[in-house]
Amino acid sequence: MAHPPEDDPDGRRVSRRTFLKTAGVGAAAASLVPAAAQPAAPEVLGPGAVALMLKVNGAPRTLTVEPRVTLLRALRNHLDLTGAKEVCDRGACGACTVLVDGEPVCACLMLAADAVGHDVTTVEGLGTPERLSPVQAAFVECDALQCGFCTPGLVVAATGLLRRVPNPTLDQMKEGLAGNLCRCGTYQRVFEAVQKAARAGSRTPARS
Repeated sequence: MAHPPEDDPDGRRVSRRTFLKTAGVGAAAASLVPAAAQPAAPEVLGPGAVALMLKVNGAPRTLTVEPRVTLLRALRNHLDLTGAKEVCDRGACGACTVLVDGEPVCACLMLAADAVGHDVTTVEGLGTPERLSPVQAAFVECDALQCGFCTPGLVVAATGLLRRVPNPTLDQMKEGLAGNLCRCGTYQRVFEAVQKAARAGSRTPARS
């Protein structure tokens, strides 16, 4: 049985035949859109190992890893940069903190492939035993460590904090370092070290 035409919002009568014709024209027009206007397909890596170029501590580093490898394991197992520690492996302790484009990041939560095109700085890139960074020196002078296992992550996080806030308040320090856990409980000394570095105007310059 034929259905009566329906009114459109403007009060005009629209038949099913007219509707189907309009829909067909629209579909045909869409098929004529140039292929170049379509979004590019995402790059697919793997499943085997792939070559990656990372910028680490200011220098280009090439490594070959499977796409599933985290930035932390790439740094430790492939580039021999063992300052960042693997502890919880779920971003809860901060022991693996590195700077990515100047911002603290848990390296265990980031894939090495996702770090391509970004500037990665580890604790090794902040200073050397012969020439400590201002934050590293303040940690030593204030005895802001006991076992030292969490210290690299705290130093990196504190460096990132001072780059963002050169003279942080105690509350800002607590917030900025909240993601870094110390089982030895040296938080008070850590805050003293950050305050000392801030008073010295020791904002560490970013690497190019």
